[in-house]
Amino acid sequence: MYSRDEEKAILEYMGYFPVTAILGARQCGKTTLAKGIAGKFENSIYLDMEKQSDFNKISSPELFFENNAGKLIVIDEIQLRDGLFKALRSFVDTAKEKTPILILGSASPKLIRQSSETLAGRIAFCELSPLNCREIDDKTVTEIWTRGGFPGSIAAPSDILSRRWREFYIKTFVERDLPQLGLRLPVPQINRLFMLLANSHAEILNSNKLGEALGVSHTAFRQYIDFLENAFLVRTLKPYFNNVKKRVVKSPKIYIRDSGLLHSILNIRNFNDLLGNPFLGNSWEGFAIEQVLSGINKSDWNASFYRTQAGAELDLVLENQSHKIGMEFKANVAPSVTRGFWNSCGDLQITKAFIVCPIEDSYPLKGGVTVCGLRQVIVELGKTGTPEKPKI
Repeated sequence: MYSRDEEKAILEYMGYFPVTAILGARQCGKTTLAKGIAGKFENSIYLDMEKQSDFNKISSPELFFENNAGKLIVIDEIQLRDGLFKALRSFVDTAKEKTPILILGSASPKLIRQSSETLAGRIAFCELSPLNCREIDDKTVTEIWTRGGFPGSIAAPSDILSRRWREFYIKTFVERDLPQLGLRLPVPQINRLFMLLANSHAEILNSNKLGEALGVSHTAFRQYIDFLENAFLVRTLKPYFNNVKKRVVKSPKIYIRDSGLLHSILNIRNFNDLLGNPFLGNSWEGFAIEQVLSGINKSDWNASFYRTQAGAELDLVLENQSHKIGMEFKANVAPSVTRGFWNSCGDLQITKAFIVCPIEDSYPLKGGVTVCGLRQVIVELGKTGTPEKPKI
């Protein structure tokens, strides 16, 4: 339905690396993308490890790989098949003919660990996020913001069906996927964890306070955050405090990565509900940050936020060798900024600054600052020399 920015890079990786891994949350579009890529090959075989018949086909991995040498081999949900990575390494090291292998994994720290341990130097990684506003040209930014980027949600024919899709997704994720991936918490406690995170969205992470509310230690709570971050459900954004002679906040900020899932957890049913909700600004900030970060090569940019004890703040700071970009996200079409924004730009010696709001055009503000919409800021980042994503 939608073209993905990552397809070109994945094909390039497959031409050089023996194994390419596409990692991302369930239902974000990995299988659709992989099948589209497979259609470009004359011979390919696709296996889904959630299907018992496909699972059985690879009961003898060495024999399976040898028998399918020369084809494109796609293995979906590979983390469900223990012991496959050693066989993969042996095969790619001894194969006599080129056999591209594409593996897919849904939110599995185990997958990343195993592949890193056994396929070092043989594998390229690509993280696939849900659809972003650059990839969806038949929906408004407001629609994408409200529904989120999961294809099943954004493509639903009505707001009600979109909401139902997300509700069922969360239920399945909580009751089946997270326990299957190794999160050992009772379902009611996982639901409570999600509600705590949703109510802390775009705020400074306070593991002590949230751990106490969940009934666990701050150490255990932080471990849950790390798990959910590896599961592509939440994002922590680190604070910026390099070479700044200010008293700055040194704890990360926490976000639920998909705005549609955030709205479902908070029982925000549609855009009108969102407009009247006190989380409007926080929701826009998290949505916009996810859109920006999914549109750049994160390996070539350091992403952080800046906040001083005196109140100076930038929602997002992007820095590479030659640029330092500051962004503030405002959920209104006629945004204004405080003195803290200008102080932050001065503190960090920002080279380019944007105020990003839900509009479809752009215009200059004083001091070289640009007010613009999400699609416009992503285009501007491309002009700033942002390399194509993804990166190994």
